[in-house]
Amino acid sequence: MSDNNPFAFITDYEITSPEELELVIPPSIPILFLRNMVVFPGVMLPVMIGRSSSLAVVKRAYEKETPLLAVSQLHPEVEYPTVGDFYQVATVSRVMKILELPDGNTTAILQGLLRVNILEAHDVSDHMEASVEERKENEEEKNSKVYKVLKETIYERLQEFAHLSDVPNEAIFAMNNSIGTNSFVDIVAANMPFSVERKMEMLGADSPLERGSLLMEAIVLEIQYARIRREITQKTQIDLDKQQREYFLQQELRNIQDQLGQSAANDINELREQAKKKVWSEETGTIFERELNKLERIQQQSPDYNIQLSYLQTLLQLPWNHFSKDNLDISNAQRVLNRNHYGMKDVKERILEHLAVIRMRGSNQKPTILCLYGPPGVGKTSLCKSIADALKRKYVRASLGGLHDEAEIRGHRRTYIGAMPGRIIKNIIKAGTNNPVFVLDEIDKVTQTAVHGDPASALLEVLDPEQNQTFHDNFLDLDYDLSQVMFIATANNVGGIPRPLLDRMELIEVSSYITEEKIEIAKRHLIPKVKKNCGIAEHKEIKFSKAGLEYLIENYTRESGVRGLEKELTSFFRKTVLYYERNQQFPATTIKPADVEAMLGKTKYTRDSYQGNGFAGVVTGLAWTSVGGEILFIETSLSKGRGQKLTITGNLGDVMKESAVLALEYIKAHANHLGIDMRIFDNYNIHLHVPEGAVPKDGPSAGITMATSLASALTQRKVRESLAMTGEITLRGKVLPVGGIKEKILAAKRAGIKQIVLCENNRKDIEEIDEHYLRGLEFHYVTTVMDVWDFALLQAKVPHPIQFTFEEEKTHEAQ
Repeated sequence: MSDNNPFAFITDYEITSPEELELVIPPSIPILFLRNMVVFPGVMLPVMIGRSSSLAVVKRAYEKETPLLAVSQLHPEVEYPTVGDFYQVATVSRVMKILELPDGNTTAILQGLLRVNILEAHDVSDHMEASVEERKENEEEKNSKVYKVLKETIYERLQEFAHLSDVPNEAIFAMNNSIGTNSFVDIVAANMPFSVERKMEMLGADSPLERGSLLMEAIVLEIQYARIRREITQKTQIDLDKQQREYFLQQELRNIQDQLGQSAANDINELREQAKKKVWSEETGTIFERELNKLERIQQQSPDYNIQLSYLQTLLQLPWNHFSKDNLDISNAQRVLNRNHYGMKDVKERILEHLAVIRMRGSNQKPTILCLYGPPGVGKTSLCKSIADALKRKYVRASLGGLHDEAEIRGHRRTYIGAMPGRIIKNIIKAGTNNPVFVLDEIDKVTQTAVHGDPASALLEVLDPEQNQTFHDNFLDLDYDLSQVMFIATANNVGGIPRPLLDRMELIEVSSYITEEKIEIAKRHLIPKVKKNCGIAEHKEIKFSKAGLEYLIENYTRESGVRGLEKELTSFFRKTVLYYERNQQFPATTIKPADVEAMLGKTKYTRDSYQGNGFAGVVTGLAWTSVGGEILFIETSLSKGRGQKLTITGNLGDVMKESAVLALEYIKAHANHLGIDMRIFDNYNIHLHVPEGAVPKDGPSAGITMATSLASALTQRKVRESLAMTGEITLRGKVLPVGGIKEKILAAKRAGIKQIVLCENNRKDIEEIDEHYLRGLEFHYVTTVMDVWDFALLQAKVPHPIQFTFEEEKTHEAQ
């Protein structure tokens, strides 16, 4: 039974001595161990019997009418107590009755008889027994006037406690009946909600006056607790439904802490102990101590308390002078990069150069901020993870896409509600070291037209080696050194990065993958990963043939990276697993193109192939898109009309339209070189079209292609077979270099092109490409549009048909 239910049972007679009770204490008494309760002489208490050994002791004592020893455990959780697990003061008791309850439990009514000391305890079959010695009391004190006054005072305090604690009337009636007995103090002590330790202190007191004084002290303390609880209850008068009850308990706890005055002190002491372990500058330590003293002066209920506490906790969470040890082994870094990424030869080489410089210079010079840029899905972010892995540094990442508030970088001032540090400081805390690899992802997508400041300008302080030694976060309101952090930015298009920010970074291009590289990436990384995710990694006999993998890449994906390829592979293996579950066998072990189409359905994309130059005015060009290189066709036709009109269609951007106008003007200026009659421009309309009109197209690299298409249509001279070209033109006829050469020539090779016309200045780009990508291609380098026409345009086999029309008109006019 719990001892928190006051006034359960009270005896109605006195117990004076063993002789009067005709009680003979045997040499060895069986022990009944009690949890969370104490039996006093003169008191009858119900005890719930749970242990089988205890039930046997109780039944034996009840049947034989012999006493047992009620012993309180030191540790209630101990199931089988041994010597050292119980108190040495106990009460000899008798079993008055055993009750079998309807729920199957057993309750024994115990009557406390005598206080005794345990001399020795020992095991006997299924229980323990002990030899005891009676504790003598000073009986004269019980008859003294002092003891009588003490009992009356205790009674008065009990009345007050009963009033404050809403004790039932039955308990008050029981107190009134027991006031005249010598066991009054024991009866009250047994039934009050005291702890076992306090009750045992009273049980062990031989002097009645001492026991009464201990009882009086405990009751006064309980009255004080009851008063505090009543005050708290009056402050928080609410209906105790489910939500309100939770609020009441929190409010009660807060008020108790306020009364005790300990919670704020605990916070401050904990902060001060943590500060002793930090290794920071003297200035930072002084600021921390000053802010901590300010916290001590703030009331805990004040909103400023939590803001100040959050600020101090942020200072403690920052790593300050804690650095991880770098692994600057270049060969190890090369192994990690080659293991995690296929291809990217130039990118890997540049990263290794960067690490070599770090190894050579130590920490004396200012770091270089790298910016990896390229189309989506080519592995920029995963490359940053590999750098962190190679250096053995912590890796943290902040996505800046759509960032519109300067406070996200520099933090909010503490005067604002909900103030917090910026993303830079948050991620430094997350890393736990002062030199992590910090990736600023999608830096080109930072909003520059925000009303909450300019976040791109805020990044200048982070990425400028001259400034980031003293980076100032508004929440911290002190300088923090970021010079040892290795910042790496990623972007899809450097054109979206503000020029001042771009000037502080060293650009490294991560170009798109060609089909051959995608095949190797799929074999080495994607297919094992996808098979593992689909649960068929152990079936190593299922593999893609090179033709099947190439068919999947060419016909089901159109991208620069490999994200779409991974999705298609996942779809393929999911369908393979479903087929296996239905048929208990795989559709094929070596995946061929036909198997790919059977699983994934009809092809989603078709690569443009060379269609021939059977008509004058049709020219093949090369273009670079976000999904790699492509070929495009430019067509020009002439129709009878008023002339002086150039129609341009095909969803072209302003730059391409300007290139078409510029090409036509150059042709008009050099019509004699091409043998064009100027009357064509007055009597014929010119229409230039770029197919796939639903796809937006722009850029200057189609300049020579448009000029050749217009010249071919106006002269009716066809273009060489298997020829493609790319290059920008000027009004003077100069051919300028363009970008994306590697992707463009690979697209031309896939389409069956044999010859490519490029600007002379693009020769260096061709020389940097691996030779095996160039096999089967012939390059012709030009400097002017005339050079292009001289090579690309074939001589007409028949007279120009438009000239025939002009001659007919002349004859008609003469007649």
